[in-house]
Amino acid sequence: MQAETHPSKTNIVITGCSSGIGLESAKYLKDKFITVYPTARKAEDVEMLRSLGFEHAMQLDVTKPEEIAAVIEAVLAKEGKIDAWFNNAGYGQAGALEDIGTDVLREQFETNVFGLHECTRQIIPVMLAQGYGKIIQHSSVLGLVSLFGRGAYNASKYAIEGLSDTLRLELEGTGISVSLLNTGPITSRFRETAMRKLRENVDIEQSRFKEEYLSKLQGGGKKVPFNEEAESVARVVHRILLSPKPKPRYYITKATYLLGYLKRILSTSMLDKVLMKIG
Repeated sequence: MQAETHPSKTNIVITGCSSGIGLESAKYLKDKFITVYPTARKAEDVEMLRSLGFEHAMQLDVTKPEEIAAVIEAVLAKEGKIDAWFNNAGYGQAGALEDIGTDVLREQFETNVFGLHECTRQIIPVMLAQGYGKIIQHSSVLGLVSLFGRGAYNASKYAIEGLSDTLRLELEGTGISVSLLNTGPITSRFRETAMRKLRENVDIEQSRFKEEYLSKLQGGGKKVPFNEEAESVARVVHRILLSPKPKPRYYITKATYLLGYLKRILSTSMLDKVLMKIG
């Protein structure tokens, strides 16, 4: 296995950098002298990134394999290597499962799961040829436990857990690490997007959960317990880049530690009672 590269020579590609965790991670790592290749789905967001000094910003819709290939090719042309790939792109579709059409569930998986998988499978040959590399998968506390009204998102994150746990076994001995980030509540546009998706894709008026939906839509400004700033995630990503042997899993925020612990010690029925109060 190749020796750990000096931080100033390390590079990383990050998906989903239009705001929130992706953007703040890109800023934080750039300040730590990491060469960052931030990507975003929309051209205007790429321009925003360039205006912030990210000269390597590129457009990438993770649901389009040809765009993934183009980003990999461009980075290799400039760097000759890709040290790390952070699969961060994703969004949350709110709504009870009975109110979520299969087409809406499929759309959730297209970005959160299939896009992540396509990025991963395209970067693996590059890292195998190098003999090293770090793949960082953005899961969630909701890849460990499920919350009411978040079934589509829960399912997508559970899928990422299964893919990543298997991938770790398949990449054993290759010099490529796979790390899952189980992130709890973080300041971002995530909840705003989830509420927009709820309005777009759920017939709220005809749902038996109408009152719950309206309450959530009206309570968007309510303080979220254990919420942390996006830098909490960025610090962990930086730690992974510096580590000669990254851990397979990183809990981020007190909410993740608490719920992860409760899942281990409580019966399923007891855990359900706790999760219903949170949901």
